[in-house]
Amino acid sequence: MATSDGSPEDEALAEIFANLALEAGKAIMRVYETDPHRRLKGDSSPVCDADLFGEEIILKGLARLAPFPVVAEEQAARYETPVVAGGDFILVDALDGTKEFLLHHDSFTVNIALIRAGAPVAGVVYAPARRELYLAGRFARRCFASPGERPPPAEHWRRLGVRTMPRANAKALISRQHSDVESESFLHQLPVTQVVSSSSSLKFCQIAAAEADVYPRFSRTMEWDIAAGDAVLRRAGGVVADVSGAPVTYGHAAQNFANGPFIAWGDPIAAKLYARLRAGGAKR
Repeated sequence: MATSDGSPEDEALAEIFANLALEAGKAIMRVYETDPHRRLKGDSSPVCDADLFGEEIILKGLARLAPFPVVAEEQAARYETPVVAGGDFILVDALDGTKEFLLHHDSFTVNIALIRAGAPVAGVVYAPARRELYLAGRFARRCFASPGERPPPAEHWRRLGVRTMPRANAKALISRQHSDVESESFLHQLPVTQVVSSSSSLKFCQIAAAEADVYPRFSRTMEWDIAAGDAVLRRAGGVVADVSGAPVTYGHAAQNFANGPFIAWGDPIAAKLYARLRAGGAKR
């Protein structure tokens, strides 16, 4: 399926993000092998040394290499967010899937994305325990790289592209840590026969790699949770839409950067068909 290509500037920023994610991944994996010093934030969500060390590395690198305003998860928890009124800015989640990290699972990620005019135009998702690096610059691609290494040369990357929604036996992804009744109800409307629980922004990347078809999420998420995965999926030809079918937008400071319900689709035609069916049902 056709992909959406970005600019050379997007590509250059994505490569900067990739290097910083790999550097942060090295610090995160050092914590992974030791006591992470788990504690709770004001909203009762967990945080540990890996969240803080990874974010510090990324923020220092961005200040030096990509001086845009940055909204980062742990800074936001301390009410230290910059003004992002309509300009370009960066969203950072240095450890997406802290619960998975603390359980010693391997599906946590480092997420960095550039937002322009409300849309993610460049981004990186890195799963250091799996060595999987996903990049959205001029296009979406994936490689394997160990924490602390440099990204490999071009011949080691695989370009990503979504697949058409099948008429039967579609594969859906749901959140392992945050399942909800609305998502289950939504999936009953689709030709889905396989539902797999997964974690972090890797769900967007699996759809971008044509390994799954749809991921609904009706429970609470934050913009930094999904922007990098959204960038990868969009560059692979997919879409992350709200329930009306409109692409998800970013920079909603008045909402404290919280997202509404969304659905990640590999096939944008399927997204449009669902939105039409839903609109028709609402009118009856």
